[in-house]
Amino acid sequence: MSYSVYLKKSAEKELQSLSSATHDKIVKHLVELEQNPLPKGVKKLRGMEAYRLRVGDYRVLYQINSKKKIIEIIAIAHRKDAYK
Repeated sequence: MSYSVYLKKSAEKELQSLSSATHDKIVKHLVELEQNPLPKGVKKLRGMEAYRLRVGDYRVLYQINSKKKIIEIIAIAHRKDAYK
């Protein structure tokens, strides 16, 4: 069964502010997360129950609720700002 992907308002705002090429790349990866929430290259963040997905110079930070089959996108940020 596939997962549902939800974006926090702040992550949605950041996604909308990106160039169309970057926006499209990230959306493509979000769609892929629905089928595989832990694709190759994803890393678990230390100190929290969250994961990091690299998309070019941007990072998508998200949490997985396996019981409800939900992926919540916490943040989408440039790599220099993603972990602040």
